[in-house]
Amino acid sequence: MLAWDLPPHQLTGVSAHVEGLSRALARAGHDVVVLGRADGDADATVDQTVLPGVRVLRASVDLPWLPDDDVVLNTVSANHHLVRLLAELGDWRPDVVHAHDWNVAWAADAVSTLTGAPLVATIHATERGRHGGHVPQGVPAAINSVEWWLAWQARSVVCCSRFMMREVLDGFDLDAERVHLIPHGVDTDSWRPPDTASVREPLVLAWGRVRYEKGFQVLAQAMARLRGRVPGISCIIAGRGSYLAELQSQLDLEGVGDIVQIPGFVPDHELRTLLHRAGCVVIPSLYEPFGIVALEAMAADAPLVAARTGGLAEILEGTDAGLLFEPGNALRLAETIEGLLNDRQLADQLRANAQRLLAAHYSWDAIADTTSALYERVISGR
Repeated sequence: MLAWDLPPHQLTGVSAHVEGLSRALARAGHDVVVLGRADGDADATVDQTVLPGVRVLRASVDLPWLPDDDVVLNTVSANHHLVRLLAELGDWRPDVVHAHDWNVAWAADAVSTLTGAPLVATIHATERGRHGGHVPQGVPAAINSVEWWLAWQARSVVCCSRFMMREVLDGFDLDAERVHLIPHGVDTDSWRPPDTASVREPLVLAWGRVRYEKGFQVLAQAMARLRGRVPGISCIIAGRGSYLAELQSQLDLEGVGDIVQIPGFVPDHELRTLLHRAGCVVIPSLYEPFGIVALEAMAADAPLVAARTGGLAEILEGTDAGLLFEPGNALRLAETIEGLLNDRQLADQLRANAQRLLAAHYSWDAIADTTSALYERVISGR
């Protein structure tokens, strides 16, 4: 497998996906190698501790003589270093190469060609989707072109929701038989609260990559309406991203800087502690191809409120495992949060339904079995 972000720095849902899937495949007896970036300017390393049972190879990709603002150029250069990691594997060769998103497309295609192993690609999101169905000129258009190319180079394409399948089929003109639905999963044991978990507080928690389409600005507007309506209410929006400065301006504009914190990146152990304290988790996304944070929130036994969009709606619609609101509607979001924080019986019911939903549909071991079955079909040419 190749992925841009790897544990322990869970910068994206892709990182969590690669962690869960690779570990489950290893538990099932497969020999799994993951190629990714090293932090800083470290040399290529083999890391056998971050993903038990999985060999993780990291390459230094920092090239200070390239312009920082040229995302595609820097990504292409990084892919060259990922391909060089093959030298660390000696005579070992894969039976299948699995790319996760556009930013490892060149390396995955090269490794597939050099080893003769067929290429599978999971497309977790598209640039067209991030921009509301349009592709602006410049970097978005370049990334969209790479996504097209990766989808066509791959023997099979995996999507994690029906929403993403429609986006990929419509956006890249692929034949339907080449596109397969395999959802995300979640490791419930790693997120489950301890037996000594404290009573939940009127704390609203959200986290993820801070970008416009994640909708954190809508949560800021909702918090302004909740001030004074829920005693002691507070909010934490954790994560880094390109929209962080604009989000801070939105908090200042709404006058909620004293009750909403944006601490930046929060390590996993701290995030779990926050999840076990929170009275509710909010996922206010305007665009969300799947929504792995919804699975993590439910696994942490936190009451959940999510926007009715994309994969989030697919996970929650009709399950009574979380409450949904219309994307971008701050007034409705505020009403939903207030109702949930003030109704402990409702919160307990949502949490119980969420545990049943996870057990039935989102086990990583079951998802690994489905993925390995796809690998077998691809390897045999079927």
